[in-house]
Amino acid sequence: MQTNLADFIKDTPEGREADSILRSCVHCGFCTATCPTYQLLGDELDGPRGRIYLLKQMLEGQEVTAKTQLHLDRCLTCRACETTCPSGVRYGRLADIGRGILEKRVRRSWLQRVQRLALRKLMAYPQRFWLLLGLARLVRPMLPATLRGKIPPKSPAPSWPPERHARRMLILDGCVQPSMAPSINAAAANVLDKLGISVIRAEQSGCCGALSYHLAAHDEGAAFMRRNIDAWWPHIERGAEAVVSTASGCGVMVKEYGDVLKHDPAYAAKANRISALAKDIGEILAEEDLSRLQKPIARRIAFHSPCTLQNGQKLNGLVERLLSSLGFELTPVAQPHLCCGSAGTYSLLQSELSQKLLVNKIQALEKGGPECIATANIGCWAHLQSKADVPVRHWVELL
Repeated sequence: MQTNLADFIKDTPEGREADSILRSCVHCGFCTATCPTYQLLGDELDGPRGRIYLLKQMLEGQEVTAKTQLHLDRCLTCRACETTCPSGVRYGRLADIGRGILEKRVRRSWLQRVQRLALRKLMAYPQRFWLLLGLARLVRPMLPATLRGKIPPKSPAPSWPPERHARRMLILDGCVQPSMAPSINAAAANVLDKLGISVIRAEQSGCCGALSYHLAAHDEGAAFMRRNIDAWWPHIERGAEAVVSTASGCGVMVKEYGDVLKHDPAYAAKANRISALAKDIGEILAEEDLSRLQKPIARRIAFHSPCTLQNGQKLNGLVERLLSSLGFELTPVAQPHLCCGSAGTYSLLQSELSQKLLVNKIQALEKGGPECIATANIGCWAHLQSKADVPVRHWVELL
């Protein structure tokens, strides 16, 4: 694709990166076949090819309006288009760059500004979110059905194994998971303990930065990344083998720290090191001898592979192979590449589209008659359990 970027962007690092991505696109249209919003809406501008065209117009200095913003807001950033694209177009990165610029050029309504600010200032801070969740549980009967279903009951504090092994790994606590589903990281810690690996929760670490970054608050998101790097670095210097994530959405963000902070002279090298050490819990278990784990009672499971696991981390099929090798029976799931509609804050900001995707996903997951649905991301977990007729668990809890 030929480009002619405007003066305001062409000589900046982001401009050069965006230009390179745009030039790699040949507008073949293969991406539209796997785009969830294009399938729902049938509008070229609600598919990757159309959105790339809108971003190109903006970066070339043409007028942008709330219509441009609407079509980009409707994008899930599921990155299924990246997996399909024969030219390797980094659409997700282009969308992030474009959203950051668009946010400064098109003023949102006061309601949208309040919504997005509230999400960033409440959900990204574990203590604030814990208080918010506690309040939500008190008023749960009065909330709209779409919100009511997302509020899990309070669970007892899970048990963590002591740090007793020579092998050590850091684990990302994140922002909402410690309050919504503390059993997930505890399950990972106990599984790794059985394999001779101690799990470390670093003080002062927190949100991975994805929530702010994908809401176009790039500086704020980068600040969360730097804080995590500072919290993890002493442990890495003492030999921690990996930074483990049980939330695939957080995991893909940490793997991109090096990319986001590559122009920061104080953090670029450390960010690259962190990204190299970042591993999904599935990647860790795939490299270990799992014979020490107790074989589970055979059960039928429908596995929902999050977009961030399939398309972001390129680990499609990894968890399915692990579960099958451990004796679980996986039921067939039609169109497993389609997003469930969670997509971080998408289910709150684009609830109508999100609910349509959720209904379709639940039908596909439950059609095979599973005893439970397993997934690999806290956002997908919360979204799926709001509608599912069978229990929804993180897959590592089943081990």
